[in-house]
Amino acid sequence: MIVITAPTGNIGSPLLTRLLDSATPPEDLRVVVRDPARLPDDVRERVEVITGSHGDPETVDRAFAGADAVFWLVPPDSSLTPEATFSGFTRPAAKALATHGVGHVVGVSALGRGTPVADRAGLVTASLAMDDLIASSGVAYRALANPSFYENFLEDVDSIRENGVVVDCLDADRKAPLVAVSDIAAAAASLLLDRSWTGVGSVPVLGPRGLSPNDVARIMSEQLGRPVRYERQSYDDLLTDLVGYGLDKEFARGVVDMKRAKDDGLDAGVSRTDADTHPASTTFQEWCAQVLKPAVLA
Repeated sequence: MIVITAPTGNIGSPLLTRLLDSATPPEDLRVVVRDPARLPDDVRERVEVITGSHGDPETVDRAFAGADAVFWLVPPDSSLTPEATFSGFTRPAAKALATHGVGHVVGVSALGRGTPVADRAGLVTASLAMDDLIASSGVAYRALANPSFYENFLEDVDSIRENGVVVDCLDADRKAPLVAVSDIAAAAASLLLDRSWTGVGSVPVLGPRGLSPNDVARIMSEQLGRPVRYERQSYDDLLTDLVGYGLDKEFARGVVDMKRAKDDGLDAGVSRTDADTHPASTTFQEWCAQVLKPAVLA
């Protein structure tokens, strides 16, 4: 029995598809979802559905009973502090994992553990604390240590379409890893289907190569057939914008601290040659052609 949380999200949905279509599918799949209607009909017929939030003690108690493995993803809640978003949401699950003797957990987390800025990286610091909380339950745990996602650029679709501008806070020439959510789902599926691993550790999931914001703008220009330039935003302006959008001020500060830490090398602590790195195959060019371009042209 494998339990999938957030099965309708950007990572959970392709993960669930991979598990259902696997050449060696698990005997049983159980999903935890607030609204079962969001699951495709053919998927709903092939899985056991637990309705509710996986941050709720009663829900995770039902969901983890008899489970061998769990895929854990916390949906960020910008109305809460970073600690409440990650560890606060996860505490009921950590208790239920221990109560039901779940053997293996694969969680979505972030790069940065062991770097000099890990303790002041905002949302990433909170995510790493969540990893420690899950590990303390006694399960074998693998944290998928991710950099920023390609999909984050979908937030800039209007700016790209109307102004030819992509915005971030990073130094324009700083190269850093980026990854597609489909490759994160692939890494999760591999770990969930082959549970020969033990202990606690992380699995970095890095895209094929590092990219700077200027590289990103250049590739977007090539794939979209129109000029796109990078515009660097100040941290103060970002904080003001996020609070203005209605985010909790501490959550907004957590986003800003994460951005600042990334600019200080948060994602540079691992190499693609490291033995425990999961290979990611989706290039940014491919993602722009398949995902970003249709969104910009819509």
